[in-house]
Amino acid sequence: MAQTQLTEADEGKKVVNHDGDEIGVISGFRGGQAYVDPDSGMTDKIMSSLGWNEVDDDDYALNPDQVAEVTDDEVRLTSEL
Repeated sequence: MAQTQLTEADEGKKVVNHDGDEIGVISGFRGGQAYVDPDSGMTDKIMSSLGWNEVDDDDYALNPDQVAEVTDDEVRLTSEL
């Protein structure tokens, strides 16, 4: 069954946009916040539209309101992005 809340069990799942294009993977959690390691081909424009602020060289914060659905295999982002 799909959910919208991310948990540490979601670490390693691929992150896809509303169209199903893979943009990265859940790399981990810090302080209850999920972080995404973006696909190396993802452009700055896409990252900017997601409102991601760089945490370190590779990971970006994923806000709960950006998540449309969490399945067994992936995290699908909302269509508003």
